[in-house]
Amino acid sequence: MKSILADCLQAMPKVEIHVHLVGAIAAEIVYQMAQKNQVEIPVTSLEEWKSFYQFRDLAHFVEVYTIASRCIQTPEDYVLIVEQFLKHQSEQNIKYSEVHFSTTLHVNKFSDDELFHALETGAVQGETNYGSRVRFIATISRHQPDLQNRALECALLGQERGIIVGLGLAGLETGHPPEGFTETFAEAKRQGLRVVAHGGETEGANSIWGALKNLQVERIGHGVRCLEDNALVEELRISQTPLEVSPQSNYCLGVVPRAQPHPIRQMVDAGLYCTLNSDDPPMFNTNLVNEYSTLATQGFSWEELWQLNLNTLEATFLREAEKAAYRIQWQGFLETLGEE
Repeated sequence: MKSILADCLQAMPKVEIHVHLVGAIAAEIVYQMAQKNQVEIPVTSLEEWKSFYQFRDLAHFVEVYTIASRCIQTPEDYVLIVEQFLKHQSEQNIKYSEVHFSTTLHVNKFSDDELFHALETGAVQGETNYGSRVRFIATISRHQPDLQNRALECALLGQERGIIVGLGLAGLETGHPPEGFTETFAEAKRQGLRVVAHGGETEGANSIWGALKNLQVERIGHGVRCLEDNALVEELRISQTPLEVSPQSNYCLGVVPRAQPHPIRQMVDAGLYCTLNSDDPPMFNTNLVNEYSTLATQGFSWEELWQLNLNTLEATFLREAEKAAYRIQWQGFLETLGEE
């Protein structure tokens, strides 16, 4: 990739709408929390932990994610990881993020009030110090369906405080179809929450159909396997339902073979509404700039990459006035490029 394009991708103002809070914690921060909270981890030094943190396969990813989750023991840990997340986002000129966090992580650790105070504190400190903003999507772990009502309750409490904008569905896709969460999502929508769901990642088109028809979701996390069903592709093209695509995640988890270009090219060419995201960046050795760079090396033009950036902004759950303010920033960036 030409250096000028690389500089543009780094400098352009961006937003991100599919990234997981625990999956975005840097290895150093997890190690720091483990030491502070006296949580046992399978290494004896930070350097060993950094090596252990690098993606190997799905089973290892789940192990690292589980350990990282276990290291979060206090509300102050959430303050730290949110503020550090925003520092990382600001370094890529990401102005705003919508971030998944699992509502089950704090059960039996601390109260909802402590959780939301910590998220708010981290968000305020991060925005003050680094200029990047965040709102959260409370996520149901689909392999824990018995906790879905608890997740909705948590989401509604966070909505009242202005820190949570939506309810999501993530976790183990295989064996846990979206149909089992229909009533919970219907109530979430009735209460004014925005709704999203992972689909079409480790499972095929039926997972996406279920999220669209049963959950009435507004965005699909991943969605790359929609290409297996022509009728679904046509439905997504007509509805222009945003797809939250994360190429490096798909490569790491074996959804897409590394030897082939990412199918986002086929999705874009089919007229689908694609956005670009990093999912679990340090765990997949990536970030949002790298995701754009990946597509650039696979033949995407600057105009196409910029359109993905515009798509992501428009797919956020920001109010129209907030989007309009960002559009002005985006246009100012383009005008600056034109002057150079």
